Amino acid sequence: MRKSRVIILFLAIVVAGCKAKQSELTLLSPDSQNRVELLLSQTGELSYLVCHNDKTIIDTSSLAFELKDQKPLISGFEVVKSSHSSFSETWELPWGEQREVVNNYNEMVVELKENTTPKRRLNIYFRAYDDGVAFRYEFLAQKGVDSLIIMEENTKFQLTGDHTTWWIPGDWDSYEHLYNTTPVSGIDAMKHNNAPGLGFTNIMDNAVHTPVTMRTTEGLHISIHEAALMDYAGMTLKVDTSALKMTSRLVGSERLGYKVKRGLPFKTPWRTIQIAERAGELIESRLILNLNEPNKLGDVSWVKPMKYMGIWWEMHIDKGSWDYGMTLDEKSGKWVDTGKAHGRHAATTENAKRYIDFASKKGIKGLLIEGWNTGWERWTGFEDREGIFDFVTPYPDYDIEEVVRYAKERGVEIIMHHETSSAPRTYEKQMDTAYALMQRLGIGSVKSGYVGRIIPKGEHHHSQWMVNHYQRALEKAAEYKIAVNAHEPIKATGLRRTYPNAISREGLRGQEFNAWSPDGGNPPEHISIVAFTRMLAGPIDFTPGVFEISLPTKPNNQINTTLAHQLALYVVIYSPIQMACDLPENYENQPAFQFIQEVGVDWERTRVLEGEIGDFVVIAREERGSGNWFVGGVTDENAREINLDFDFLEEDKSYLATIYRDTPKSHFKQNPTSIDIEEREIRSNSTLNITMNEGGGFAISLKEKK
Repeated sequence: MRKSRVIILFLAIVVAGCKAKQSELTLLSPDSQNRVELLLSQTGELSYLVCHNDKTIIDTSSLAFELKDQKPLISGFEVVKSSHSSFSETWELPWGEQREVVNNYNEMVVELKENTTPKRRLNIYFRAYDDGVAFRYEFLAQKGVDSLIIMEENTKFQLTGDHTTWWIPGDWDSYEHLYNTTPVSGIDAMKHNNAPGLGFTNIMDNAVHTPVTMRTTEGLHISIHEAALMDYAGMTLKVDTSALKMTSRLVGSERLGYKVKRGLPFKTPWRTIQIAERAGELIESRLILNLNEPNKLGDVSWVKPMKYMGIWWEMHIDKGSWDYGMTLDEKSGKWVDTGKAHGRHAATTENAKRYIDFASKKGIKGLLIEGWNTGWERWTGFEDREGIFDFVTPYPDYDIEEVVRYAKERGVEIIMHHETSSAPRTYEKQMDTAYALMQRLGIGSVKSGYVGRIIPKGEHHHSQWMVNHYQRALEKAAEYKIAVNAHEPIKATGLRRTYPNAISREGLRGQEFNAWSPDGGNPPEHISIVAFTRMLAGPIDFTPGVFEISLPTKPNNQINTTLAHQLALYVVIYSPIQMACDLPENYENQPAFQFIQEVGVDWERTRVLEGEIGDFVVIAREERGSGNWFVGGVTDENAREINLDFDFLEEDKSYLATIYRDTPKSHFKQNPTSIDIEEREIRSNSTLNITMNEGGGFAISLKEKK
């Protein structure tokens, strides 16, 4: 029997090649370049394949689920009905990489049922776009069954070659790993358990996080991710290095003993495959956004893109601390000032006013203040972290009312900070109180944090339980008109379209690793990989703008970029909130700070001009409202020369360009702060030769000459 089954499947594969005659279970993209097909073997097993221009991209890949207290969904299916439709619209992002987004796709819905008892029903939705394909499952109601427990989703992605792959391990609790560049056959995620600089890791399999981006030997680019992740476990991809195959591996809960529990009926998140001839097309793609539902919040004019500063970096470079030096009274559960404060507390009223004065003078609209509330003495390293933070009680040396008043008087908005210490139940109990305080003070945005192992024990940052927590926090914040910038978050999957108060998030190895990581910080290639991997998921709060690159307080660490590279990050890394992360005194009398003052954060259009993953990337963005353009480029540890073409500018207009670039002496190690600043006139037919030195880059502002 087994031998005959293998033969049947082999025949199905042969018939289902990309050049085979199309069936009713085939779907083409509007431009006919991308094709996805659902296959059904003679034993009713489901699989699919994906083609691009008659070239197989994902070969025959099976679809199945393991369920609790039910037999697996793996075979015995027959097609009840299939239907095709087309959709096209242009919708507007309230803030984003561009104002107008074209959403144009063809859709196929395949209705399936088992041909044996209990004759369960399953629908699969396929969408084909010009920039990729996606599919999702719909579980329908079952007689006598009100919910479904998924033990594992077995969605496979059979690759067609040993592609060059840019990946981080599928850690159930962290995205803060350095990217690796290997062939698929060389992926070894398990060796990254206990990675330097991470407090803990939970890498369960040889699996990778998504988005995972690959390049074929023919130069085609593929990125696998998911969209619209709600009330479901985050998906990692388990790698079979010999078969060159990836299979969905959902993040589980040891506490609950399953991956997903849902009431029937329900739809899963979309499984997405972006396809691009040119690497930059991955960045320009809006497939992930388009797969999410439209804005559910209505008027979101209260969500304000901005640049901001923060009482933050000085703690990372050991010039200050988050905690004040209080003691927790075990009887009352209150924090008590014993008069033994260590004097290094950074979030003081006086220090906040110093930052506010600088921000106001330089036109920076926001100020984040970390370490303002009691509890930081026990925020990490303790098992009993529940109830430690209350999110409304400031330390004795921080007058929150006075700081907010002072900031408003000077045109600066305070950004609240809520570090949950990964005790989400404590946070949920106090959300209303915390957000009500913000609303009363007129504070419209919060940075939330989830450092540490999740409490309750057995949950993980990316499990269904935490996916639902992040969503509750986002929806509760929206009730109070508060935008959320989450750190240590669940991955971005395009939900910012549906909930535009999801303004940004971390979810990668950020700038702070440069200050204290024992492995020497982020290498120069980091951003030229991040732009084509993590950034495909959504906005990144990377916290750029370090000017004192040598870090004199941290003799074993240094920022591995030039100053021009740091400026370029404001354009290359997309976020509607961008931090000027260094200390005010390090920006004083620095001509290069002008670029941070001028650069936009909200964009009319985005163009990726050049780039190769892991090598370099050059991006141009037009600011909404002003018509000003900004260009940023970064390179890895290799110097490179590029010829910049300005054909994205309007014809018959002249622009004053201010160019910030490496000097011949610039080098990320030996001479990182050497920078040239020049002005010249630029038109749409102009070209500019620019050299980016090792670890370097450039930034250009372009303002129309009236």
